[in-house]
Amino acid sequence: MARKWTAQDIPSQAGRLTVVTGANRGLGLEIVRALAAAGAHVIMAVRNPDAGAAAAKKAIEQIPGAQIDIMALDQADLASIRRFSGEFHSRFDRLDLLVNNASAIQVPQSKTRDGFENHIGVNHFGSFALTGLLLDRLSAGNDARVVNTSSGASKLVKGVDLDDLQFERTPYKKLEAYGRSKLAVLLYAAELDRRLRKAGLPVKAVAAHPGVSNTSAPSGRFLEQWAMSLLAQSAAMGALPQLYAATAHDVAGGDYYGPGGMAELRGYPTKVDYTARAKDEAAAARLWMISEKLTGVSYLD
Repeated sequence: MARKWTAQDIPSQAGRLTVVTGANRGLGLEIVRALAAAGAHVIMAVRNPDAGAAAAKKAIEQIPGAQIDIMALDQADLASIRRFSGEFHSRFDRLDLLVNNASAIQVPQSKTRDGFENHIGVNHFGSFALTGLLLDRLSAGNDARVVNTSSGASKLVKGVDLDDLQFERTPYKKLEAYGRSKLAVLLYAAELDRRLRKAGLPVKAVAAHPGVSNTSAPSGRFLEQWAMSLLAQSAAMGALPQLYAATAHDVAGGDYYGPGGMAELRGYPTKVDYTARAKDEAAAARLWMISEKLTGVSYLD
């Protein structure tokens, strides 16, 4: 990746079937647009189908011939994830690309419909369950990939407290909860890659993070907003690492991509390294077992 890779460098995605979660705004919508422009048939998996339909309508108007469908999916609700899987199985016999993009980002302390702390519930357990339920369709795909979305915030925490994933004993802090959940994403991505390889399945598990990207209205204190205005890049730039992981020919299972400039805060996509905490195989294996127990979805054992 010596040159600056952009969405215009995406190889043809004609004939590829893709699911993008959290797809009606921000990074997700940028990913949808780029993949559709490259010829993919994109399923926008969204919590609010009306908002998804409005976003899809605009994208289709801008991209001649775009194939974009809407399906309802709430990653904060395991029943919704199972309904999505059931509908997907009834409509499609394969899946070439799953982009686990939906994220809860520094939300106040709250719980998902299943009683999980919102960050870990949406950012990890939701993706864990969805991937497992769609694994048979991914196994039938062509150059099938699962792209799991982490964050630089994963570097700001000391680890994932596997004995207190729901913050029942630890004082709740939004950034801490978010960072732990995004570290869990990396532990899961690496463990998923190991298990796929062991099973001999033709599916690549990879990870990506967007750096600091403008994906929502300014919030927080004045100094935080000022720092954000200086550091943040556009959502289109922030989506590039995910798009690279999803489409580039040289991507291998277990790879991790992020922005290549300013301490991975911004810039064009490049391969980056897992932190030592994200490489903890014992923690990853234990997280996997906990995830199976709490979601009721078991696979690759």
